[in-house]
Amino acid sequence: MPLSKNIHINKWLLPLSWLYGIVVFFRNKLFDWKILKQKQYPLPVICVGNITVGGTGKTPHTEYLIELLSKRYKVAVLSRGYKRKTSGYMLATSESTAAQIGDEPFQIKNKFPDILVAVDSKRQRGIENLLALPEEQKPDVILLDDAFQHRYVKPSFTILLTDYNRLMTRDTLLPAGRLREPAYLAEKADIVIITKCPSVINPLDQRILSKEVEVYPYQHLFFTSFEYGLLTPVFSEDKPRLTLKEITNKDVLIVTGIANPKPLHRRIKRYTKKIEKLSYPDHYEFTQKDLDDILQKLKSPEKEDKIIIVTEKDAARLKSFTNLDESFKDKFYYLPIEVTFVNSHDRETFNNKIIEHVTENSSNSRLH
Repeated sequence: MPLSKNIHINKWLLPLSWLYGIVVFFRNKLFDWKILKQKQYPLPVICVGNITVGGTGKTPHTEYLIELLSKRYKVAVLSRGYKRKTSGYMLATSESTAAQIGDEPFQIKNKFPDILVAVDSKRQRGIENLLALPEEQKPDVILLDDAFQHRYVKPSFTILLTDYNRLMTRDTLLPAGRLREPAYLAEKADIVIITKCPSVINPLDQRILSKEVEVYPYQHLFFTSFEYGLLTPVFSEDKPRLTLKEITNKDVLIVTGIANPKPLHRRIKRYTKKIEKLSYPDHYEFTQKDLDDILQKLKSPEKEDKIIIVTEKDAARLKSFTNLDESFKDKFYYLPIEVTFVNSHDRETFNNKIIEHVTENSSNSRLH
């Protein structure tokens, strides 16, 4: 079962959480009462989001949907481009940088160069710009990244993610906990996914979790985990990738700028105990001084073979450092992850639900 000890609630902040909850309640009521206006669009718009501050795996799940849909449809991803240095609407190109569009959109555009990736903090404006593209470029389906709270757009389908290690049902509102909205608002979702699960969960524990999350009859619950790929060079496409077994007993420096680096730490510890860690805040913008600090940690003569492992999201930000010494660049590897379903039969069920929804709503779009 999930580790409840990981869920720390600052009880002394609960009065502020109650005040925050009142604000959230009335904001949502303004939409329910149609004082604040939602807009729906004549094509499939799939929202992938959460109600928690911190990582629940939105980007890997968005990438899973891209893999699933891009074989049949013209896919666009619309994100707000968190922590980018630009503003307004921007359509990513092969020349776009993480600073211009944000690290997650940059990662997606690099991995899937043939799809549309756009950023805009105003999702209505972003969608309307995508729909104003020439007919041959116009998307068939739009994936909204991290837009569960963005109610000005009414998605045609919503996927809500919650972390196995910090279930939304065991958390509380900001600032005492990490919830951006009360857990009961999960009722807005079509699908709820418990993410970051162990690769095997026995049926009894799955039933307990299902009872706790308690989805409605119109919703579907899935369990996913992450599968780690090959260690991939950050700065060189020609350099060979490494299996995790190849780092057995090697000296490793793990550098992370993500919300929860513990799963990565645990995975690397399976192969080597010679680990140093440098952890920065989520979406951290690395500076030259940070790179100098990392370099200093590599200068010990007895650790000449030491390698640096970062996440794929961190790699997107590090690629902007083009003036690094080649021998230093060669030390950097990122560990990609991809979504896998705990129950193998769920994969087909999930895929069919998404394909059916997009097919049906694409037909409606053509009629419209």
